[in-house]
Amino acid sequence: MRLDYIDNINEYGDDVVRLFEFNQAQSLEFRQLIQDFLDSGEEQLNFATIDFIEPRNCKLIFRISEEDDGITTDDKINFFCDLTREGYKKMVSLLDPFCKRETTGYQYLYDVDSPTDLLFSPGGTW
Repeated sequence: MRLDYIDNINEYGDDVVRLFEFNQAQSLEFRQLIQDFLDSGEEQLNFATIDFIEPRNCKLIFRISEEDDGITTDDKINFFCDLTREGYKKMVSLLDPFCKRETTGYQYLYDVDSPTDLLFSPGGTW
């Protein structure tokens, strides 16, 4: 599984942090990672510490927040995904289709009005 950032993906100037190049087994592992994060009581999950995720041009940290703010950055290298526990639970359920079978589809992992989306796409496309 690879992690990267793509600037200006459309005419609206939106950006995307993308998890891509993965299979069903890695989808299961990623879903379990998020579930373990929620169960641990920790306040943040740094993707730099996850062996099966290879960062290309950015870093990502999931943080528990009081509001669903989505992804923010100050430098377009270090990204923070701030969601409530409920927001991360919804994310876990959005991962289900990727965990049940191999697929070429894609899914945005939250529905927040933010200039940067989080894309989960085995083939890297949207």
